[in-house]
Amino acid sequence: MCKQIISALILPFLAVFGFAADKPPEKLKAAQSIPELQQQLIKILADSHTPGVSVAIVHRDGPEWVTALGKADVASNRDATAWTLFRIGSTSKAFASLSILKLVREGKLTLNEPVHKLIPEIGSDNKWEATDPIRVVHLLEHTTGWDDLHLREYAKDAANMSLREALDFGRSSRSSRWRPGTRMAYCNSGPAVAAYIVEKVSGERFEDYVEHNFFQPIGMKTATYFKPDSSQAATLYHSDGKTPYRYWNITYRPAGSINASAQDMAAYVQFYLNRGAVNGTQLVPASEIDRMENPASTWAAREGLAAGYGLSNYWSFNDGFIFHGHNGGVEGGLTELAYMPEYGIGYFYSINSGNGDAFSTIGKAIRGYITLHLQRPPVPAAAALPSDAADYAGFYEPDSPRQEVIRFMDRLAGISRVHFSDGKMLISSLNGTNMFFPVSGHLFRYAGKDEPPEPAASAALLTPNKDGRFIQAGVTMKRLSTPFAFFEIALTTLVGLAMISILLYAPVWLLGGLFKKRRRPAERPMRLWPLLAMLCLIGFVAIFAASSGDIIGRLGNVTLWSLGIFASTLLFSLTSLIAAWTAWRARADGARRSVRIYSMIVSAALVLATIYLAYWGIIGLRTWV
Repeated sequence: MCKQIISALILPFLAVFGFAADKPPEKLKAAQSIPELQQQLIKILADSHTPGVSVAIVHRDGPEWVTALGKADVASNRDATAWTLFRIGSTSKAFASLSILKLVREGKLTLNEPVHKLIPEIGSDNKWEATDPIRVVHLLEHTTGWDDLHLREYAKDAANMSLREALDFGRSSRSSRWRPGTRMAYCNSGPAVAAYIVEKVSGERFEDYVEHNFFQPIGMKTATYFKPDSSQAATLYHSDGKTPYRYWNITYRPAGSINASAQDMAAYVQFYLNRGAVNGTQLVPASEIDRMENPASTWAAREGLAAGYGLSNYWSFNDGFIFHGHNGGVEGGLTELAYMPEYGIGYFYSINSGNGDAFSTIGKAIRGYITLHLQRPPVPAAAALPSDAADYAGFYEPDSPRQEVIRFMDRLAGISRVHFSDGKMLISSLNGTNMFFPVSGHLFRYAGKDEPPEPAASAALLTPNKDGRFIQAGVTMKRLSTPFAFFEIALTTLVGLAMISILLYAPVWLLGGLFKKRRRPAERPMRLWPLLAMLCLIGFVAIFAASSGDIIGRLGNVTLWSLGIFASTLLFSLTSLIAAWTAWRARADGARRSVRIYSMIVSAALVLATIYLAYWGIIGLRTWV
């Protein structure tokens, strides 16, 4: 968050014209054999202080390698094994989709059925309900428009809470921010509401329904939604690999609470590779696996963009290959399941640490091994730009944030400039300039800088509608008028520079105050109040950064951390207003003209920042609500 805030304040002008550079991805030599891959993973664990990893590499006809390396528990020195249970986080979500599809197949509901007709007792807010109701498919493709869970929902320890009780507890986050079925924004409550539909239609508790309809038939013998015996499970750790997390009883179990072993997940990956068949018996029709892998409810999907988030299953592009699957994360645990049905191979791995760098490096090592001797899929030839491409040139802002609380940063740090040159679409932002080649119609494929080009379209120019003009490129971006975009970028840059100058100027006048002849009492308040305001803002950012090691517990409850966020934002607004009042009063106080002018500029910047943050609900932010 610190990096985002700094970027939002001082870099937009440079970024939109392509002056920001991406960091080259780390290179890792592909292992030639399983023993070599094992040595790579052991080294990664040691170098990153990651206790253990659970791994399965699977082919359509069976597993190639199912194991666990390192420690399941550091304190007791217990080794991880292929039967050790790791937490798979959001990889759990697919069982909500599988369950809904089973009920659809049985004629008990449809994917397009309005949710409020099925479960009117589960509340949500959608001001477009009369024309654009929330449908079952929206719950599973994350197109409800709902905010993701609020921190209080994440922080609630729900060991004995029923799904209905959990949904009643978290109603406030289920409010559609745009028309349902238009754009995707990841939201953990959607699959949980879908799971409640399963409970109501089937008459069974969701976890029991999944157990006998999927876990047992697939061969996931030890998978469970509930806290397992400590001797069977991996202890989860902070990034230091030593400090354990407590067991997290997730409020919405269907969204992310499964514990599973490498043996369980090997059977699960093979289930997808065999298109729903287990040991020659078709447990799920292949057409349902196909449906899971392909989105249908967004604007982009309806215009032919196949890549995206389907029914709890999404596309990802790595080293020129297309993968399907899902990842997951809980406090102290990270997981990825991915497979390539065309090649009949897939993998799963999970670590018992929150170390994102280790997780990423392990994934590169595994993918490097399984793709070493595979022929990459052909890249679609570049087509001509669509005839109306020039109509899409201009400035855009992200318009589908996962969490509404960070929209104030998305608007500033995410502003992009789209332009077309030499038959390509170029999108420039803080992350650099990304290049896309037209494929067909309004679809484009991404051309990576340091890796092979993507073999399928991943971006689209969307047909203008009553909500505006949009482009889909990783996120949904909405067109801004050019004058407004320039105004916003210029104002953000000037405000950011003015605020930074307060910190740069402070040592000068503080040191100057040590000398009697340079002391100017009339100017002291004009200098002090802006500095206090900036210190409050820095305090706000510092508290967020310092709480990141246990952000759910620290900010999802009433703690000194969350109260610090609340107080620092209020104090920032108060000191900013006092700074402005002091600067205004100084006209008659005998202060030097240059100091008065400077004071008025920086205090105006502080007031503008206060107004902006207040508009987005950051002033007086109560993260526990």
